[in-house]
Amino acid sequence: MDVRIYYEDTDSGGVVYHANYIKYMERARTEFFRNHGFLVAELALNGNVFPVVRMEIDFKAPAFHDDLLSIITTPVRTSGSSATMSQKIVRHRDGTLLVEGLITLACIGLNHKARRIPVEIRNLLENELKKSEGKCPESLMDGGQCE
Repeated sequence: MDVRIYYEDTDSGGVVYHANYIKYMERARTEFFRNHGFLVAELALNGNVFPVVRMEIDFKAPAFHDDLLSIITTPVRTSGSSATMSQKIVRHRDGTLLVEGLITLACIGLNHKARRIPVEIRNLLENELKKSEGKCPESLMDGGQCE
């Protein structure tokens, strides 16, 4: 997912305010699911909510007004009721890695109690994990299913 930096995104020093990167990462995770056919709002209506329960973020370099950034989201771990995603924010024009993070999501029900990740979401995460680890045949790397 790409994000253009506007003046409103910057702080008094002219760089992107650190909390805004968290917003960009949230949007990118939402778009990750949307691009794979899952709407976060529909998942919630069906009783599956995915709050962030842990974040590890390293700020490597600043972004500035009018920069175009890419946010890359990749699953790295899944368990019964949680998943961890790697997220990298890179500046388009020069490929500089600006922010790197590991975000852990829990799956909870509407009662706010942990529940198993739905099988279709688990399958998506596991397939994407296999692709990123190179365990998926090249012929399936553009949207197919890994076995």
